[in-house]
Amino acid sequence: MSERFTGSFTQQEQIPEAGIEAAIRVMRHGRLHRYNTVAEEVAETALLEEEFAAYTGAKYCLAVASGGYAIGCALRAIGIGPGDTVLTNAFTLAPVPGAIAAVGGRPVFVETTEDLVIDLDDLAAKLPGAKALLLSHMRGHICDMDRLMALCDAAGVKVIEDCAHTMGAAWRGVPSGRWGVAGCYSTQTYKHMNSGEGGLLVSDDPDLMARATILSGSYMLYGRHHTAPGPDAFEKVKFVTPNVSGRMDNLRAAILRPQLADLPAQCARWNALYKVLEAGLADTPGLKLIPRPAEEAYVASSFQFLLPDWSEGRVRAVIARAANRGVELKWFGHAEPTGFTSRHDSWRYAERQSLPKTDRILSGLIDMRLPLTFSTEDAALIARIIRAEVSAVHQGEAAPVDMVPSAD
Repeated sequence: MSERFTGSFTQQEQIPEAGIEAAIRVMRHGRLHRYNTVAEEVAETALLEEEFAAYTGAKYCLAVASGGYAIGCALRAIGIGPGDTVLTNAFTLAPVPGAIAAVGGRPVFVETTEDLVIDLDDLAAKLPGAKALLLSHMRGHICDMDRLMALCDAAGVKVIEDCAHTMGAAWRGVPSGRWGVAGCYSTQTYKHMNSGEGGLLVSDDPDLMARATILSGSYMLYGRHHTAPGPDAFEKVKFVTPNVSGRMDNLRAAILRPQLADLPAQCARWNALYKVLEAGLADTPGLKLIPRPAEEAYVASSFQFLLPDWSEGRVRAVIARAANRGVELKWFGHAEPTGFTSRHDSWRYAERQSLPKTDRILSGLIDMRLPLTFSTEDAALIARIIRAEVSAVHQGEAAPVDMVPSAD
């Protein structure tokens, strides 16, 4: 009898007891708004900002309502406005080009390599005329940041990093989010820390962070931020920067602070699952694993592999066969958006662009979540199932009639 996986790909671990207790304390006193404090009290949100700034090595940190808000706030803070060209990865998720469009910018997509990172040769060709690069470390894959920054610095193009999938990751020892002018992180449920929704913005640039703090809805209470620039930076911008309210509240910050303390251990657990899957799928005929450079310290909360140049029917057969055995795979080759998965030609608020290299890669790109509710034994079982079903289709075994859709 064939093995079957019975776990859930969308079930997260519970919030740590310390986070639950901290949240209850906030609910008992009722001061959920970050600026609603009593004498001598430092808000949970301000404490989270201090701790996350220390964790990343940044001078400044701002806690906001979502990772997407953090990106949009950073774009506004560097002056992106109507008609400005902003480069970004062709392989990313909808909130990234959406943030560019929301501030009136013009998203221009850069091709993707088979390593699932931005194509630096295509980037170099598209830098002239661009005002910024919104770099998405999509699904936790980090490109050669030394070369990328050299290209962007030479062109005078500012880099904002989308680190929704790389909290805790680094390139050559430098944390993701610390290469460009700003780093943006998400604490949505499926990310490395879970507050349902939430985001964090870090930077060493005082002018950028003064504008971002006003944008986030600080009114004139920016003095209560412990990781914000000094008053001189605010004097220059406080009357000319709009309030685009997107603050984080103390309840979510209270939930997150214990998770930040646990993050290194959690990252190690994700990577242990990843390595079991990687070993179990090594040398599978027809399947290509994504190489991880020695310079990259990754955090693998998801797993990707390629079925390079496979036909749509054969890819669909693998997805269906795996689903029939309890393994939920997502495919970036779908012509229509499915759940959280979409691709550049789905974002019709951006002009249509020719991206043949990316299209070829996405046509065979398979994606899978790795929640920490899985054990290494689960990961080994999942690898055996994927290996068997890819091998069966690769060898020409008939596909099932009924597709079982993957959950998001």
